[in-house]
Order: sequence, then structure tokens, then C-alpha cells
Amino acid sequence: MKTTVAIVESPGGPFQLVEVDLDEPRADEVLVRIVATGVCHTDLSLRDQLPAEMFPRVFGHEGAGVVEQVGADVTGIAVGDHVLLSFRSCRECQMCRDGLVGYCDNTLMYNYMGFRMDGSTTHQRDGAPVYGSFFGQSSMAKHAIAYADNCVVIDPDLDLATVAPYGCGFQTGAGTVLNIFDPGPDDSLVVFGCGAVGLAAIVAARSAGCGTVVAVDLMPSRLEVAAGFGAVVVDPSTLGEQSVVERVKELTGGGASYAIDTTAVSGVVKQAQQSLRIRGTLVALGLGPEEYTIDAIDLLQNGKIIRSSIEGESDPQEMIPRLLAMRAAGDFGVDDLVTTYSFEEIEKAIADVASGAAVKPVLVW
Repeated sequence: MKTTVAIVESPGGPFQLVEVDLDEPRADEVLVRIVATGVCHTDLSLRDQLPAEMFPRVFGHEGAGVVEQVGADVTGIAVGDHVLLSFRSCRECQMCRDGLVGYCDNTLMYNYMGFRMDGSTTHQRDGAPVYGSFFGQSSMAKHAIAYADNCVVIDPDLDLATVAPYGCGFQTGAGTVLNIFDPGPDDSLVVFGCGAVGLAAIVAARSAGCGTVVAVDLMPSRLEVAAGFGAVVVDPSTLGEQSVVERVKELTGGGASYAIDTTAVSGVVKQAQQSLRIRGTLVALGLGPEEYTIDAIDLLQNGKIIRSSIEGESDPQEMIPRLLAMRAAGDFGVDDLVTTYSFEEIEKAIADVASGAAVKPVLVW
């Protein structure tokens, strides 16, 4: 079938709307008419970082839409269902059986390489392959081929544009707090970088009853949003001679129990580590440089933990319904973070998130 996609022709290139051929769904596949797709930092980072031989490519991994066809082997999903799309996993390897689906043995092939396990691409143009299958969806498109393991059926009354980011950004931030930290009233959390992931973490921490939540960012607009969610805000550019680390320790009574970095800036990651109390835990979520500089003395003397997390240790089939239930109960109020754009405005959406004019752009058809 013919469909329209936002294609990137080469590394770092612009997103351009073009028509391509999309395969009919195979027995294990689901055809989804995309209504809305969140723009995530991962789309932009990998657009710039992947090698030229992996282009042209269709990105997009926070898709939301309506099921139009279902393969013969697919169960639990029907034509007409409203679904949120997330990352893929095999559900069969040891990591998947242990509930750690983000660390599936097949993660690289399923989510990043751009083709099916047999090497075929779901998209073609003039007979030539177009790399897709990004997070098992490539949802920067009018239609996407997805799978039962990364389709989460949701209430059809939900606004798809509002809930599209639950497929990655919102579940990553909230999942890190709820699945890894599980903070209580005696704990404190500092979040470096108040984009969609960081703000989702702040909302989840407040909902979980975390005693003190600190937000660090250079954009006043994002700090204003964080303050509205109950965080104490820190703008490093206004501190004068006091360091960020000193200010966070001052606000948290000697150091934060937990820290999250979403910036992927090496110096900021180091500050996040140094801001922790003894035996505190830092989770680095940002995608960026190949190496981070850490304070080895601080690490070794204080028993601190520095780790990463894929999607906040979330299983989308469990975390997305959990967060939507929290939203319905008034405990996960992130709706106002979303700004919608038409797909024709994709470059404007990217510019707005870079400037701070938007927190979470969502593209709609």
C-alpha cells in the first residue's frame, strides 16, 4: 500500500514528507493508522548518529493510532482497537521472562537496525529499501507496521495526541522513579534536565510521596513548569559563586537520595553524581556521548551507584496502563506538557523543543 512518511535521507538531514510503499502486514504483524506521534530526543539523536548506510530511514517511536489490519497469528488485538505503540521485545529470552523486557536479547534487531529479523524492510521506494521498524513501528508516518508485543490497547475515549508520549518519554521518566527508586517521604530526588522525561519523573516522584524534589535546568520556562509540579528549582546560571552541587546538597539536607540525568552532558552527569548523599543512586537516561567523566573518589568513598536504565525498567504492557490509571485518578498530570503540531510542521516542532518553546511536541495527521 502507499502511505506518507517523514523520511530522513541521510545522517543529520531534515524530515521530509514523501510517499512510499508499505508492506501488507505479515501473520505476526499489525497495521496501525497513525493519528499522533511524539517527537523524542532519541529520534533526533539517532538521526544524527547512525551511519549513512542505515539511511534513508523513517523514525518515530511514540505512535498512537487505530488498528486497521491484524495478522493471522496475532491475538489480543482487533481491527478498530486504539493502541499506543512502544518498544519491541521477544517475550521469550531470559531477560524477558524475568520481566526486564527492555534488555531483551533481540533489542538491537527489533528496535534499531531498520529491518525485520529476516533482513527485509517494511518500507520501499521505487523498489529500493527504506529503513524502518524503528522500535518496531517507525510511526512518523500515516501508517505503521507494529506487533502484538509493542501494541498496548487503550480506552478509545482517550485523546491519542495527548497520550502518545506514554509509549516512551513519559514511561521512561516515571518508570525510573516508580520501578527503580520507589521513593518515600524521607527521600529526595534531583532531576537534571526538565524536558518531557525529567518532568514525568518529577510528577511521578511527587505522586509517590517523595519528600523533596529538586529540578535543575537552564531554561526558565521549564523550571516554571517543574515548580508548578512541586519541585524546588535551581537555575545554575543564577547561583553566583555557589555551585550546583552545593545548592542541591543544601536543599536536600546533605545530598539527594536519588538523581536522574536526562541531559547527556558529561559535566552535568558528574554534578548529578556529586549531588548524591552517601550510597545514593544516579540513573543516567540521556543519549549522547560515548563516555562520561565521573568523580572516582566520591564514588569509591561514599558507596554511590551510577547506572542506566532502558525505558525506566518498564514493561509497556504494564507501565502504560498503570500510568493511564494514575492519570485518571489525578496522580499523573502531564497533559499540559504536550503541544500538538501538524506533520507538515515537524521541523518547527523540533526547533521549538530545542528552544524551550515546547516540552513535548506531538505530531498529528
